[in-house]
Amino acid sequence: MALKKDHFTYRVTWSEDDNEYVGLCAEFHSLSWLAKTPESALKGIRDVIADVVKDMKANNELIPEPIAVKHYSGKFMVRVPPEVHRTLAMKAAEAGVSLNRLASSKLSQ
Repeated sequence: MALKKDHFTYRVTWSEDDNEYVGLCAEFHSLSWLAKTPESALKGIRDVIADVVKDMKANNELIPEPIAVKHYSGKFMVRVPPEVHRTLAMKAAEAGVSLNRLASSKLSQ
């Protein structure tokens, strides 16, 4: 069974511990599906999510909003120790850029 509008974020990776591929869904981080092929792992996790969403709807539970359709402001606050703040501010000044631009550059690497 597949969801009609499945906009959730999936990933397939190799699990050395299980010696199989594991399908994951970012919005449902506690769920996974093991399979011998990456294609089967993806199909398996998508089927699991479809079943879970169906069950959640039946029980009037809140379904996570897919990351792909969320709107982001582009702003978030990060707390760092004062020493780190000072060091980053000096690096930004030395580079002739704002602290925001320096941090954004480092985070996007």
